[in-house]
Amino acid sequence: MKIALPGVAAILMASAATPALAQSWSGPKEIGDGVTLDPIIDARLRYEHVDQDNAVEEADALTLRLRAGAELKAGEVSLLVEGEGTFALINDYNAFPFVGEHQNRPYSVVPDPENIELNRAQIGWSKGGNSITLGRQRINLDDQRWVGSVAWRQNEQTFDALRGIAKIGPVTLDATYAIDQRTVFGIDAGPRQAYDGDFIFLGAGMKAGPVNLKAFAYLLDYDDPLALANSSQTYGLLASADLPLGPRLKLSLRGSYASQSDWKNPAKNYTADYISAEAGLGIAGFSVNAGYELLGSDNGFSLQTPLATLHKFNGWADVFLTTPAAGLEDKYLGAGYAFPKGVLLPGLKANIVYHDFDSDVGGADYGSEWNAQIGFKLGPATILAKYANYNARSFGVDTKKLWLQAEVSF
Repeated sequence: MKIALPGVAAILMASAATPALAQSWSGPKEIGDGVTLDPIIDARLRYEHVDQDNAVEEADALTLRLRAGAELKAGEVSLLVEGEGTFALINDYNAFPFVGEHQNRPYSVVPDPENIELNRAQIGWSKGGNSITLGRQRINLDDQRWVGSVAWRQNEQTFDALRGIAKIGPVTLDATYAIDQRTVFGIDAGPRQAYDGDFIFLGAGMKAGPVNLKAFAYLLDYDDPLALANSSQTYGLLASADLPLGPRLKLSLRGSYASQSDWKNPAKNYTADYISAEAGLGIAGFSVNAGYELLGSDNGFSLQTPLATLHKFNGWADVFLTTPAAGLEDKYLGAGYAFPKGVLLPGLKANIVYHDFDSDVGGADYGSEWNAQIGFKLGPATILAKYANYNARSFGVDTKKLWLQAEVSF
C-alpha cells in the first residue's frame, strides 16, 4: 500500500494548492450572445488492493482517470463532447474478468483497463423540463438498479441512444432507444468493448403527496452472442417517500417490485421476481437503514441486471455482479454519520454496512460481507477510503478489497 501513497499525496497537495484555478474553470462561460461554453475537467487517482482466497496473486492497481471536454449551449440547443483516458501507474492486476486471451495475468481482477476513448458525444434540446438527447450519452435511471453509468469504475459505461423526457401535467415520461452498450472494459477488450442490440427503456413517474411513484419497462434484445443470454423483458414499479417525523427526524421509505422473463432468446424460458424494500431514519447527521433485496430464480435461470451500476448493490466486493443461477437474497443493515461543518475535516462522512446473502431457491447460505467508507473534502478534491470484506460460505471465495481515492472535477 505504501507505493500508492506518494501518488495520492501528490494529487491532494496539487488540489489543495489550486482552489483559485478550480474556481476559474468552474461553470459555463459566455462566449457570444446567448452562447456559453462549459469546460469539463475531471481527474481521479485511485489505489485498489484485492486479496482473494484462491490461487491467483493479490492485485495492486494505481490508476489515473482523466476526462476532458466541453458543452456548448446556444439557447435551447446544446452540444457536448468528452474524451476519457485511464492510465495504470501500478499495474499488478488483471483488468479483464472474462475468460479468453486477456486472462493471462496471475492477479485478481480490478476491471479498470488502460483505455483512451470518446466517452460522450451528444446533441440535445431542452425546455421547461422537456428534453431530447441524441448520441453517445450517460444514462442513469432512478437508483441505477436497472440502467446506470457504472461511475465507480474508471471507464464509464455509456450508450449510443436517443432519449426523450416529457412533462405532461404531474406525469414525467422518459423513453430511450439505444443500439449500443459501451462497457467499462475499453478499447482492448475485443468484442466486449461494446454490445450491439435493441434496448428500450421506458418510465412514467409522478408525485402523489410525499410519495414518488414510477412504472418502468426495460426490453433488452442483444445481437452479440457473448451477451445474448442477457436478453430479457422487465416490467416493474418503484415507490419512495421521505417523511418528516419531527424537527430533525426523517423517515425514508423505498420499495420496488418487478417481473423479468425471457425476451427474444429461445435458449431461456423463465419468469423471475425482483423485490426490494428499504427503510431508513435520519436525525442530526446520524442515519440508520435496513433493507431486503431479492433477485429471483425460475426454471434454472435467475434475474439479471446487465446494464446496472452493479457496484452499488449486493456488497462492494462485487462478488454478485452476475446473479447466481439459484437467485440471490440480500438482507442488509447500515449506519452512517455526517459530521457537522467546521468539525475535523470539511464534508466528513462515514458509514458502515453489513450484508447477509442467501439463495432464492435451495436454501444455500452464500456468505456475508462488511463494507465501510469514510470521505471528506480537501480544497476542490474529494477524498475517499473504502473497504469491503466478503466471507464466503457456499458461493465464491473470501475477498477483501481496499480503495484510496482522490478526485477533482469542475
